[in-house]
This record gives sequence, C-alpha cells and structure tokens, in this order.
Amino acid sequence: MNWTNEVDTPCYVIDERKLTENLEILRDVRERAGCKILLAQKAYSVYQTYPLIAEYLDGCTASGLFEAKLGYEEMAKPFAKENHVFSPAFPERDFDELLNICTHIVFNSPKQWAKFRDKVRKSERYIQTAIRVNPEYSEIETDIYNPCFEGSRLGTTVSRFKKELSLTDGIDGLHFHTMCEQGADVLAHTLPHFVEKFGFMFDRIRWVNFGGGHHITRADYDVELLIKTIKDFREKYGLEVYLEPGEAVALNAGYLVTSVLDVTENGVKIAITDASAECHMPDVLEMPYRPNIIGADEPNKMPFTYRLGGNTCLAGDIIGDYSFESALKEGDRLVFEDMAIYSMCKNNTFNGMPLPSIYLLKEKGETELLKSFGYSDFKERL
Repeated sequence: MNWTNEVDTPCYVIDERKLTENLEILRDVRERAGCKILLAQKAYSVYQTYPLIAEYLDGCTASGLFEAKLGYEEMAKPFAKENHVFSPAFPERDFDELLNICTHIVFNSPKQWAKFRDKVRKSERYIQTAIRVNPEYSEIETDIYNPCFEGSRLGTTVSRFKKELSLTDGIDGLHFHTMCEQGADVLAHTLPHFVEKFGFMFDRIRWVNFGGGHHITRADYDVELLIKTIKDFREKYGLEVYLEPGEAVALNAGYLVTSVLDVTENGVKIAITDASAECHMPDVLEMPYRPNIIGADEPNKMPFTYRLGGNTCLAGDIIGDYSFESALKEGDRLVFEDMAIYSMCKNNTFNGMPLPSIYLLKEKGETELLKSFGYSDFKERL
C-alpha cells in the first residue's frame, strides 16, 4: 500500500475498485430479483462518486432537505434517477422545495400525509408518496439503532394506522425500516409481521420499500435468500420492491489514514494520533465498536501493544488497544479499514480538530484529492 505515504493525514480514502465491486453485487441483486435499489445518503454521500453509482443503482434516498438537494443535484437531475426523501416530520418551510426536486416523498404517518396532501396534488410534477409503517418486529439489540423499539417515533404502528386509515387515500406505497447491518434471514423473519399487519393495504398501493440495513455486500451475506425473498413477495402480491442500503454500497470501500504524533506511557503504552475517535470516527464511541487497522491485531497478540488516542482534550477520545509487530514511533502511518460509511457523514470539528481530506484511490493505484478542509470550515460552522 505505497499510496499511504502519498496522502496528507488525517484523511479518508475511497477505494474505487472496492466500491465498484460492491455496486456490481447490488446490480446483480437488482436485476435478478427485479427490484429497485437506492443509495441511502445518510451512510455515504461522497457525491464525486455519484456518476459511478448512477451506473448501477436506481437513485438515492434522503432524510431531509439538504440530502435531497444533494441527491437531486448530483444524481437525480444529471442521470435521470429517482430521488426519495423521508422525514419523521417535514418542516413546512422545506416542503415546496422538496416538491421541486423529489420523485418520491415518504411520510411518517397518515396524519403527516394529510397535512401536505393538497400541496402534493397541486404540484406541477407527478410525485409518488408513501407512509412509513412500524411492523413492531426487529432483531436489533441496541435501541439507538432500532427503529422498532418501544416508544419509537419512526413509522406508524398498525393500531395507529387504522385509526387514521381515512387519511391514507391516494398514497402509492408503504415503507418499513427494521434492520441494521443484518442478513437476508432477518428480512425473511420480518416480512410475515409486515404482511400480517399491513397486508390489507396491498390492493391500494403500487410498491413497498423494504428500507435499509441490508448488509448485502458483506462476504457471508446470503444473496440467494434475499433474491428469493424479494421475488416471492413480488410474485405473490404484485408489488414493486425497493431496497435502500447505505452501508452495503460502500462497505469496506474506504480507509482513514492517520499519523502517529507522539508515543508515551501511563501504565500502558500510548500512541497519540492526528485522527480522533470523537471527531473523525464517532461511531467508535457511539456504537461502540473497534475498527480494524491493517497490519495490527488484538492487544498482546503481537509484540508491541498500544492504546491509540486522538489529539483532543476529551479524556475518552480513545480509539482502542492494538498490538503491532514493531514498536510505533512518531511519523508512522496507520490505516483504519471500513471508513467510507458514516464516518464522513457524521464527523465534526470538536476542539477545533481539522476535518480529514478526502481522496479517491483509483483502479490503477493512484490517488486523487477530492476535497481538503481548513480553518474556515471550523469557523463557519459556528
């Protein structure tokens, strides 16, 4: 990986070859299952790669106005793709603009649909609409990532849906999202609950969105089961099916490269890096999880073990404990894997930390700088 010495740190690097491999898998699913697949921009929104993604997918989906504008400007408009948007509650100030840029709008409840229905119908453009529902079934164990946990604000339960049934006139689809980094078996377990609760709507709609969280490009994912599940549903109910994976599009397709700034010791050996868990990979603290480093292992598996920490004043800005074959020294470069998803969308400038540059690692091994950041990006956020 000679390219690691060609980039400025800290930086994210998008692997074009791996991104393409993921997209080829998704295209295969799309064609064999007869479904449509959208990019969920909340996980990955490096729009410089949207021309590539547009060759394989049907469009993108957004969680609000800014993502919807990005999807429209960088994919839907230039490549004639679909542009979907969902929000738990749409601000009225945003809605007229959404009508001009979105092909599909998903509402969180029949009540929300009724609020904006007249505006949609009066639009000069034909816009398809749907309501997000909550099947009240999920196999996600961590509530912060579980849209179906008790008291969730996301989607309408069947009891509430039926109370507001008179408000659902004119919708084109239903949407549910119950998964997070899970396999096709979980989708297969979920569908009977969705059908049992909301099947009475199937003769009134045209399509169903099975949401995101499908880890389709993971090595052990059962692609054949996914294809069978979608085909069986389509053939039985005559409805079009959407998937909107985010992670699967760019899974394992990016890196975060960091430099060691100092090595010290306080009961354990500590290496301070110019990358921060708090700022540059916040899911490390939020989920939490321990990202892999190329050439490193679990603590004490190799001769030299270090606690890696970021260069902020947050005491808990700890990336994790890792072991290495050789002692770390100032200037060494470490490469974290699977950093194309979420990290760039969720990073921040806490403590005045600079945002990492973004590079594209081309098919032939050369790197292209897509974007760099400076002091003004910190100052102008406040």
